[in-house]
Amino acid sequence: MQKIIAALALSGAAAYVAPVAPKATTALNSKAELEALAMSNTDALGQSMGFWDPLGLADGDFWGLGNEATIGYLRHAEIKHGRVAMAAFLGFIAGCTPLVSGEHKFLPYRGYVAGCTPQEQWANIPMIGKLQILTAVGMLESYGEGAGDPAGYTHYMKGGKPGYYPPIKGRVGGQIQFNLYDPFNWFPEQGAESKARGLKSEILNGRAAMIGIMGFCSEAKVPGSVPFLHGIEGFPHYDGNVMIPFSGDFSIFS
Repeated sequence: MQKIIAALALSGAAAYVAPVAPKATTALNSKAELEALAMSNTDALGQSMGFWDPLGLADGDFWGLGNEATIGYLRHAEIKHGRVAMAAFLGFIAGCTPLVSGEHKFLPYRGYVAGCTPQEQWANIPMIGKLQILTAVGMLESYGEGAGDPAGYTHYMKGGKPGYYPPIKGRVGGQIQFNLYDPFNWFPEQGAESKARGLKSEILNGRAAMIGIMGFCSEAKVPGSVPFLHGIEGFPHYDGNVMIPFSGDFSIFS
């Protein structure tokens, strides 16, 4: 198992709240600025590809809100999906370790079975537990979209910063005591240049993680579809369908 985890570690849904808004006037709100951002990537892949938009999305106008709002939406969606993919990638690896998938003195949920794959663990969680997870994520997502009128928040399609999540500490009558980012205030305050460099790194790592987690899911479902992962002895496979997350609980087609 340790060999599996080491190899995996080395391998490489944004909700929409329709705003009735003027066009965005934030940074990176035009195709020209997107092109400049792409060309500022100094690695070999970035320099060889430059600005790559085969579907022409940077020229789009979603929901009639204007091109700048569309670019804000797309940038926010990419950043958010990258963050989710990074969490999923690391979560998949962690879920394969005995520390997570092994025996527990206190069961993490009713009906827990040790030795299951990450996908099987999700399938084994009772439906009420899955709904609790989705409810918590939905609440965080709604707050990130401006629900509750966070102080100083501007929607990313109205001129706000793509990828920004407002501070949540002190919300819900003071019940929430930590922010999602840097909950223990370990990181020093960063300047604009450091923040820009960090955001670029986050975007690139997020793109790699999206490819990585889809590679995990593909190899788990169709053995041999990802040759590198197929060569790992004991790679966790799954007979179910991760695209039907409630298949074991109910089906609208049954």
